[in-house]
Amino acid sequence: MLSGILDHIAADRDTVIDLQRTLVSIPAIGPDNGGQGERLKADAMLAWLKAQGITDVTEYQAPDSRVSCGHRPSIKAVIPGRDTSRTFWVIAHLDVVPVGDLTLWATDPFELSIEGEALVGRGVEDNHQGVVAALLVGKALKERGIVPPMNFGMLLVADEENGSKYGLDWLLKNHPEIFGKNDLYLIPDFGIPSAEMVEVAEKSMLWLRITLSGKQCHASSPEEGVNTLVATAAFILRLTKLHDRFPAVNPLFKPANSTFQPTKKEANVENVNTIPGRDVFYMDCRVLPQYDLDDVLEAIEEMGRDICATYGVTAEYHIVQKEQAAPATPKDAEIVTRLIGAIRSVYGGDPRPMGVGGGTVAAYLRRAGMDAAVWAAWVPNAHQPNERSLIKNNIGDAQVVAAALFGVGEGA
Repeated sequence: MLSGILDHIAADRDTVIDLQRTLVSIPAIGPDNGGQGERLKADAMLAWLKAQGITDVTEYQAPDSRVSCGHRPSIKAVIPGRDTSRTFWVIAHLDVVPVGDLTLWATDPFELSIEGEALVGRGVEDNHQGVVAALLVGKALKERGIVPPMNFGMLLVADEENGSKYGLDWLLKNHPEIFGKNDLYLIPDFGIPSAEMVEVAEKSMLWLRITLSGKQCHASSPEEGVNTLVATAAFILRLTKLHDRFPAVNPLFKPANSTFQPTKKEANVENVNTIPGRDVFYMDCRVLPQYDLDDVLEAIEEMGRDICATYGVTAEYHIVQKEQAAPATPKDAEIVTRLIGAIRSVYGGDPRPMGVGGGTVAAYLRRAGMDAAVWAAWVPNAHQPNERSLIKNNIGDAQVVAAALFGVGEGA
């Protein structure tokens, strides 16, 4: 039975390409990044599911006045199994990040390009590959008329790239009836080329916006102002000392230490001959679970007080995102052992439980007391220019999902 499904998936290369072409052509960018959300992409997926004869489909709409349709759609599709009391869920997200610097792209980001075994376009890996893997399994089950051992559920969610307030987090709060305590949850939203990493734990995540205020003046008379760019530079260099304040390592994670990285910087003045009186920059902190994010915040503010005293500026702090790490999924949880056996059967190698810098939607499930695992075979190049996904990985990941659904090699 399973061998027929695996063969069916292996022969479905054209479906991989067709689905990816459709998904890439619809830039489902959230309003936080200047887009109109997932509505058009959700419509395309609803039409595809209907064409496959998958009838147990429900759309959920999280209200969001920032987009023209007024909501952010997520889709649940279920193929009933012999045991209807449990569901094997594949949870993938419909939204993508913006293209970034368009000059770094060799092709149109929203038109699928095929380069041998690689598919190129925004979202092909993050997270279209996960969407495609789930849909290939659903298509194979329907076309071969096979009833899986338990329900097979496909949950295509909104807003993953900006915190899931209108996606999985909203669904858990507003439709908890979807999620069974004995269900199995796979999130195909992170991975390494060897496919050997099964993510069971995530670091805490803190995104921080820091604003320094001084006094703008003419660059020829700097003594009349307070240069915030100089203070910002000093502050960023001081923040590298956070590694000394929080030095622990945990080999479950790669990298094994906490990371504290300055990232985005907003523009200050438009002309060369003006000293800026205001500077804004951002920090992305991925912190090992044993540390409290409030302690990290206090350490940053302590460093900031010293910078303010030294350079005559004032500092304001705004938390963009703050997620204390959720409890880890046990290494012997059923979803983990099923995945490890399935990965071995399809990709080989030595798959094993690991931790990552975070974050994925698995955290919301883990906080709700549900075991979830994050896995995929990725290049990886999510969020990069010329994002690519390998056709063989789209097919291989679908085969792993099918093998895990049927419990092949569980615990091996």
